[in-house]
Amino acid sequence: MIVVTGGAGFIGSAFAAKLNDEGIEDVVIVDELGTTDKWKNLVKRRYADYLDKAAFLALIESGRIPFRIDAIVHMGACSSTTERDAGYLMENNFHYTCRLADWALEKGVRFLYASSAATYGDGVQGFSDADTALRSLKPINMYGYSKHLFDLWLLRNRKQDRVAGLKFFNVFGPNEYHKGDMTSVIFKAFHQIRETGKVRLFKSYRPEYGDGGQMRDFVYVKDCVEVLWWLLQHPEANGIFNLGTGRARTWNDLIGAVFAALDLPPKIEYIEMPEAIRGQYQYFTEAQMDKLAAAGCPLAFGALETSVGDYVKSHLLTADPYL
Repeated sequence: MIVVTGGAGFIGSAFAAKLNDEGIEDVVIVDELGTTDKWKNLVKRRYADYLDKAAFLALIESGRIPFRIDAIVHMGACSSTTERDAGYLMENNFHYTCRLADWALEKGVRFLYASSAATYGDGVQGFSDADTALRSLKPINMYGYSKHLFDLWLLRNRKQDRVAGLKFFNVFGPNEYHKGDMTSVIFKAFHQIRETGKVRLFKSYRPEYGDGGQMRDFVYVKDCVEVLWWLLQHPEANGIFNLGTGRARTWNDLIGAVFAALDLPPKIEYIEMPEAIRGQYQYFTEAQMDKLAAAGCPLAFGALETSVGDYVKSHLLTADPYL
């Protein structure tokens, strides 16, 4: 049985779709649905059972799990970069992950988990995923810090070579619809264009970047799940890896791709950035992908324009946008 935590969330449900595409239905979805619309990500999925995240942890730690677990793909976490409850993030993102990892390693169960590019903070320290660079990182929000703490925990306990973690960069694609303010700019731009005919982007406050010239490593969720699938099949490939395309693109490029997918000329309005986030804003992110490539993973990422076009045309413009 493959357990996917956060299996009703964005990347988790996309990976569950990949498992189904590969003919695998022996899947247990672990999540916390609450009153959100995450359940919609599960409607088309085929899986053996659903368990609440607290119930799942209690079952494995008590030794009462009623099925054999072959792998845990741990995508479950609070992914809000603006979450202010530090205690909650410590328990939900850090301690929960430590307990799952300890159990999996003790039982010889394959363990994959989601870290984040938010661990790199403002990017001044660079974007190297080498173990030697890990301790110098300084996240600038509590979400990134909670992810960084687990990466450090692995390193401190010399367990990083027994699991595989992925520092996801700017992921976009279908099944992100429940994320509210944390949805991708592509999703927001699509709806802004439909409603107003234009897209609003933050102005730049650094002279080296023009308005809309701030850069990110945007990566399609469909490409991300291919990497997860490869890692699941290659238990010898372990470590903490970046997962982006390795090529930064501007916000203007991104929005231009959305307009192109809609066969419209770009129309962008640049607005003031709220002062509350100016000190936490990343002007440049770009994944160094050498480590994952050296592990043997085939890196085949679609061009930004191709991926955005697929997201818009194959999902956002359709009656059923879900994977």
